[in-house]
Amino acid sequence: MTTDGTDTTPGNVDDQMHDWMDLALAEAKTAGDRGEVPIGAVVVMDGKVVARRHNEREATGDPTAHAEILALRDAAAAVGSWRLSDATLVVTLEPCPMCAGGAWAARVGHVVWGAPNDDAGALGSLYNLAVDSRLNHEYPVTTGVRAEECRKLLVDFFANRR
Repeated sequence: MTTDGTDTTPGNVDDQMHDWMDLALAEAKTAGDRGEVPIGAVVVMDGKVVARRHNEREATGDPTAHAEILALRDAAAAVGSWRLSDATLVVTLEPCPMCAGGAWAARVGHVVWGAPNDDAGALGSLYNLAVDSRLNHEYPVTTGVRAEECRKLLVDFFANRR
């Protein structure tokens, strides 16, 4: 764990995180197939996936329909509480400020992300809302899980759109 609260050592990432990222990658592929930016997210509690979603901004016309927000909403509905302190949010791209804030608002216990978000990353790249002591909740972040696969989905998607 680094001083900013992120864990960038691949050796610290257990097999379950890779399996969960597999599910997030499948969601991201579904998003790409539907013309959405290929980002997927899953929420895991007690070792079980309670929600899995992908971006739906184009389909819904909703600027907040990011994979993470949709998955957090579904997880809260599934467990009957907005407090997801025992949850791990797994997402293919480092969350933006809105999504990192959603994780904060849900009081998630852990966030795992794949590819860095150099344009809007709020859990390590540009900002790190997960470890801002001015906020009333902090959470650990594991970075770079299957990063190359996550990055390649995005690169290929945008290359095909040009």
